[in-house]
Amino acid sequence: MQPSIANPLAILKPKLPPRLFTLQEYLQKEEKAIERHEYFNGKIVKTPMAKGPHNIIAANILTAIKNGVKSLDKKFIVFGSNQKIYLPQFNFGLYPDALVVAEQPLYWDDNQVLLINPVLIVEILSKSTGAYDRGDKFTEYKSLDSFKEYVLIEQNRFWVETRFREESNLWRDTFNTALNSQITLRSLGFSIDMSDVYENVVFEDRGKKASKKS
Repeated sequence: MQPSIANPLAILKPKLPPRLFTLQEYLQKEEKAIERHEYFNGKIVKTPMAKGPHNIIAANILTAIKNGVKSLDKKFIVFGSNQKIYLPQFNFGLYPDALVVAEQPLYWDDNQVLLINPVLIVEILSKSTGAYDRGDKFTEYKSLDSFKEYVLIEQNRFWVETRFREESNLWRDTFNTALNSQITLRSLGFSIDMSDVYENVVFEDRGKKASKKS
């Protein structure tokens, strides 16, 4: 005996493909949206909600980098997580957690929304985004000629990974796991303290809090 079908017409109705939006339609929707969304060649995807440790680290890394660039002869401009990067090769619009440009920002659009010349990009890893940030997202960011350094920060342990472009297709990975160590930002020419990045962060699994060096 065959199982009954609640709605026989359901198996005959074709499944409609998701609607795709142009880049301009996305920008118009994003300008009015309460929550942030990223753009993937026609698809609009809501960005995950950030937890407290993520936001603390984001503020800490921004402050550390801004303080560091002040003493440099070359001009660098630091942006927070509301600045969108556009990847023309993929037709993607993404929100990194922080980024730095050299001398002058360049934009894809006349409204100065889609930035295309980051030198350094920072991503703070989470369970939902960590694999993408480490893998495909890095590949996508590498499509930008200006991109020289990638900083990946874990929020549940002392772990900062930097990837620096030494040559066109050669990247050097460096790992920092000690709270008393320094993170060298080779694209900018200075280092920041690991303790500054993790200041006031309490890890959920250990109840361990980062404290500044005395």
